Amino acid sequence: MSSDSDRECPLDGDPHQQEMVPSKKSAVLVDGVVLNGPTTDAKAGEKFVEEACRLIMEEVVLKATDVSEKVCEWRPPEQLKQLLDLDMRNTGEPHHRLLELCRDVIRYSVKTNHPRFFNQLYAGLDYYSLVARFMTEALNPSVYTYEVSPVFLLVEEAVLKKMIEFIGWKEGDGIFNPGGSVSNMYAMNLARYKYCPDIKEKGLSGLPRLILFTSAEGAAPFLVCATSGTTVLGAFDPLDEIADICERHGLWLHVDASWGGSALMSRKHRKLLRGIHRADSVAWNPHKMLMAGIQCCALLVKDKSDLLKKCYSAKASYLFQQDKFYDVSYDTGDKSIQCSRRPDAFKFWMTWKALGTLGLEERVNRALALSRYLVEEIKKREGFKLLLEPEYANICFWYIPPSLREMEEGPEFWEKLNVVAPTIKERMMKKGSLMLGYQPHRGKVNFFRQVVISPQVSREDMDFLLDEIDLLGRDM
Repeated sequence: MSSDSDRECPLDGDPHQQEMVPSKKSAVLVDGVVLNGPTTDAKAGEKFVEEACRLIMEEVVLKATDVSEKVCEWRPPEQLKQLLDLDMRNTGEPHHRLLELCRDVIRYSVKTNHPRFFNQLYAGLDYYSLVARFMTEALNPSVYTYEVSPVFLLVEEAVLKKMIEFIGWKEGDGIFNPGGSVSNMYAMNLARYKYCPDIKEKGLSGLPRLILFTSAEGAAPFLVCATSGTTVLGAFDPLDEIADICERHGLWLHVDASWGGSALMSRKHRKLLRGIHRADSVAWNPHKMLMAGIQCCALLVKDKSDLLKKCYSAKASYLFQQDKFYDVSYDTGDKSIQCSRRPDAFKFWMTWKALGTLGLEERVNRALALSRYLVEEIKKREGFKLLLEPEYANICFWYIPPSLREMEEGPEFWEKLNVVAPTIKERMMKKGSLMLGYQPHRGKVNFFRQVVISPQVSREDMDFLLDEIDLLGRDM
């Protein structure tokens, strides 16, 4: 502990400064630790941030639309471990070394913003969302109470309200979650809570056996989950017909529109989700087609009776005091299973503010128009075969190399075709020319799944895709 000589020296000027600023000569020690002043070198830290931002700008943002850049710099895991110097040491490393590591991380990471990255249900770079992410990372907020996150709570409220309008509800509730799977889980728990509101007191053992679909086994159905935009095929369930059944039997209807929900932004394509206004809850991920940046996932609920809060509230007294000096209805964190929660709505809000509703609509329309162009090109080209006519932006097809084109479509043909997509995927990854997903599905052997999202993608990229697949696979 400090001795009598370890007192703070008074300074001229502001009396508060006299109390707060210790003398460098009188170090205050506790357990051998000097407590005087901050130990972080702010100037060095600021310089590091500035240089790292410049690196990100040069190596990521400015190269995002350059098709001459590689989509990936492929290295096998053991080699990459050596290249990256992953070990954490007892002493910190200098900033110039950290910047070298940053450069290596960028170099060997997959460039998901590249115009020829088609591997997942997200792609491209939205500049406005990126700035929003920079801001939230710098501010490091947590969206549970208004007192610590006033702006971002109001932003989330505004975004949810607008998304609810696009579903077709007059009012509703909602929350942003870390992933569409979490939104689906929320909806399942909400349906169960509405069916059995005393579950939080009685637990599962006090309830009848519940099931998700009607059964003759004496169990109680409570939920039907429909899908608008499946992951592989991009298929949409007939929501009106499903809603008729749910209304007839008093079942909660949840629509997983994580992928397909963004079609609601398009007056031309929103018909894909006809009947979604009859759902009780909807999962919708703007980080996919609308490019809000991973992750940005909303659960929207038609109920406006605080069902979300009743179902999930833990009433943590250290956060959600009811005698605060402001309207505590804005402390929305008590309707989440999370405590700390990122302001994911802010990214979508910034993009929406920048582009407007019409700009987001154009983003959807362009993606689907490019998808249609690719479909027509596949039909024209020898060696390419569609699995089915797509409903959305998922184009599923086989590439049939010359050696198989005259073979009868029997077991041997399908066995050989099954290895074509994985082999071509390996070649394109090692070359770095593009990235495209493949998979088997419901008895169908491996096929490519092309997904168009980014507005940076052009007709020329669609042509390149087919040319490159043929180039990489024609010798098989």
